[in-house]
Amino acid sequence: MADDKSTEILSTMLDALGFDSKVELESTEHGPCLQITSPDSKHIIGQKGDRLDDFQYLVNRVLQTQDPESERVRVDCDHYREQSEARLKEKVLRYAQEVKETGEAKRLPPLNAYHRRLVHNYLVDDHDIKTISPEGNSRFKKITITLNSGE
Repeated sequence: MADDKSTEILSTMLDALGFDSKVELESTEHGPCLQITSPDSKHIIGQKGDRLDDFQYLVNRVLQTQDPESERVRVDCDHYREQSEARLKEKVLRYAQEVKETGEAKRLPPLNAYHRRLVHNYLVDDHDIKTISPEGNSRFKKITITLNSGE
């Protein structure tokens, strides 16, 4: 598991930016997670978690520079990512059920690679449904959930 280096790196960043915060390293099903608690959470999270993504990227870059073998860490604030992923899973399962009932494909809003992987994993065991992610180099893509025609 990631060590105190990751906590120190993130705490230093947040302090330098003037945020009153506390950072704790947690073990999660997705691996180590730096959980930020702060009265400034909305500013740390940003719009739809974009600042959390930035902090996560920077922390991991610093860790990799210091030790190329270091484990990647996630960065969350007041359990924002956890709640966001739970909402995504609920939406995906609801869409899959609607596709089964109507036979009409449903399209999700644009998602980054991490969230697209979550969507595919949520439905991987449902053999009546398939997920289609478009080709291309775009960072954000719209996954289509459709009936599995058995091909």
